[in-house]
Amino acid sequence: MYEIEYTAQALDDLASLRKFEQKQVMDEIDAQLKHEPNVETRNRKRLRPNDVAQWELRIGMFRVFYDVREEVKIVKVEALGHKEGNKLFIHGEEYEL
Repeated sequence: MYEIEYTAQALDDLASLRKFEQKQVMDEIDAQLKHEPNVETRNRKRLRPNDVAQWELRIGMFRVFYDVREEVKIVKVEALGHKEGNKLFIHGEEYEL
């Protein structure tokens, strides 16, 4: 079982969501990333090298970007974003992965 840690930016991103969205995202993070977070699934994929994170978890229109530290069993959530059409927004700014 992996421990989940959040960066300060990820917590700020989470705080900007409405309460029911926060609960939805947190519940899905717990369900998807506590066990085998480094296995690709329909909602999880490894990203090409970028400035944000190694992995992406899709939760509806939201995207959770995270890194896995296998040796210490820690998942570090780096950022939360959302999609509008084909545009990705992280920290309120449009972002290219």
